[in-house]
Amino acid sequence: MASKGLQDLKQQVEGTAQEAVSAAGAAAQQVVDQATEAGQKAMDQLAKTTQETIDKTANQASDTFSGIGKKFGLLK
Repeated sequence: MASKGLQDLKQQVEGTAQEAVSAAGAAAQQVVDQATEAGQKAMDQLAKTTQETIDKTANQASDTFSGIGKKFGLLK
């Protein structure tokens, strides 16, 4: 009788431990997913900002060279 009770207790403990491991794994995966999403958003924003800066710089350079060309009579 006592060994049956101990066996049942052992199974309950093992089941509870397995549930805890599963819950911890799910929580860890959620953290990884959130970090991945945040990293992707940051990279997307960086790419957008970089492209905007490149476009702005290219436009400024074009305007500058156009002005120089007009000043020296190279462009009309």
